[in-house]
Amino acid sequence: MGAALTDEQKDFVAAIRDFCAKECGTREQRDALTDGGEKHHNDALYRQMAELGWVGASIPEAYGGSGGGMVDACLLLQESARGLAPIGAVATTLIVAGAYERFGTEEQKQAMLGGIVAGAAEAIAMSEPEAGSDVGNLSCRAARENGGFTVNGQKTWISNAAHSDHVLLIARTNRDGSKHEGMTMFEVPHDAEGMEIRPIETMGGNDTNDIFFTDCHLPQDAVIGEVDQGWKQLMAGLNVERLIIAAQLLGVAERAFDDTLTYVKERKQFGRAIGSFQVLKHRLADLATEIECCRLLVYDVAASVDANPGRMFPREASMAKLKVTEVAKKMSLEGMQMMGGYGYATEYDMERHVRTALVSTIYGGTSEIQREIVSKTYGL
Repeated sequence: MGAALTDEQKDFVAAIRDFCAKECGTREQRDALTDGGEKHHNDALYRQMAELGWVGASIPEAYGGSGGGMVDACLLLQESARGLAPIGAVATTLIVAGAYERFGTEEQKQAMLGGIVAGAAEAIAMSEPEAGSDVGNLSCRAARENGGFTVNGQKTWISNAAHSDHVLLIARTNRDGSKHEGMTMFEVPHDAEGMEIRPIETMGGNDTNDIFFTDCHLPQDAVIGEVDQGWKQLMAGLNVERLIIAAQLLGVAERAFDDTLTYVKERKQFGRAIGSFQVLKHRLADLATEIECCRLLVYDVAASVDANPGRMFPREASMAKLKVTEVAKKMSLEGMQMMGGYGYATEYDMERHVRTALVSTIYGGTSEIQREIVSKTYGL
């Protein structure tokens, strides 16, 4: 945000950059922290950042946080991604934190938000085999039983569930009315009896999971918010979720650009650095401009959210998620092309940038869904 940042926020950015350079600045350090690149989240490093107060930067002071807003959260997400810090669970954790801030009881907020400030990682379970973009089609059932609820069903594509302290579950509690009615949010402890978490092997690793519920009993106080009002509660947070993803992928795009720029300045062919050839210079100029547009968009939306905390920004948040993830994908693929075979080799980080960016246009609402949302805001 340049001059728009406060002195405290500038110091925050500088501290994150220094930390990443020290703790995960080399490929050897990152390989040690991620089992050779197989993992996206290192709990020890994440808890170090929590101890510094960074994970709680946007959590109210009443629950141990720093009391900042979405701009502060975006700075953490952007800079940690740019610094390649393996704290993949931070995004889902902040999404869960937002749900508790909006709908949790005071007791639930104290426990959950206080835990997050201390370094707890959290996950949210919405998608199912037959409910992806059409979240309203979910069928995982929570039936009233023995003073609480018994859950049966499956969730899929759940990021970070394996190393989360809890899963924020969205399940169907009522089949009356439209498909968007009768959903409820529940807090499920990681060790809950009747919940099984299985990794899904993907080109990006296995930090995404299937979750199976078999007669998993939850007490009444596991409900977050109101019974049967889960859809409205979800919608209240999806705009912020999209902004969180946008901020994280902004950092990925910036790092892919940085790595590409370093490479084209050092790599020589035909007697000179390849970055001196017009075909690459102009491509990089265009990409730098696109990334700057993304940065301005992300922080304009974040500042709007902070100034109007009770308002939803469906158009702006979807625009940010759409634009930044598509630019990150373009930047990483262009970076791979400009690096040639080295961009494809696991010796370099570019192939990791590609894998990270490609899936970002799918999770959290596909690019197609974001376009649909934006178009609807124009009455189309």
